[in-house]
Amino acid sequence: MLLHKGETLFRQGETGPLYHVKSGLLKIVRLHENGNPVLINIIVPGEIIPHHSLISPMPYHATAIALTTSEIETLPPQQWYGSLKQEPEKCLEIARLLQDKLRMMQQRIDQLSQIAPADKLRKLQQWFATYIGPKPLTDVLTQDEIGQLIGLRRETVNRLLRAQSNKADV
Repeated sequence: MLLHKGETLFRQGETGPLYHVKSGLLKIVRLHENGNPVLINIIVPGEIIPHHSLISPMPYHATAIALTTSEIETLPPQQWYGSLKQEPEKCLEIARLLQDKLRMMQQRIDQLSQIAPADKLRKLQQWFATYIGPKPLTDVLTQDEIGQLIGLRRETVNRLLRAQSNKADV
């Protein structure tokens, strides 16, 4: 299936199949009780989501929305979970997938643990270049979304990006 920017793959609280992201980018947004959305993750090509359902099915923890045009493959639950029983080596493959995701998330936590806002933004930009690719961070995420990922207000992100731009112009 093809998702275009802004289209929803699944919603928080729903149940359904797993998905393999063949191309594109998805954002994972968690709605809090007060209705405020918070961007908690970015899904890159090659990932199977939701991660928390790779071994056993669970309701979706958040909403998945296309950041760019994305090609998505649906993995039927009976087929996926049945193959885990029939092919024990597949569990090692899942463990490796989760290990890679854990390492990726550890780097995200490192971004959040930075004290200076400029350092948080710089670490996010490095992470983005490593895992997402050549497009600049601001071509994919809004300033508000960048702020959600690193715990800063949109105004602060705007100020930091302008300061970076001014340094580059000098």
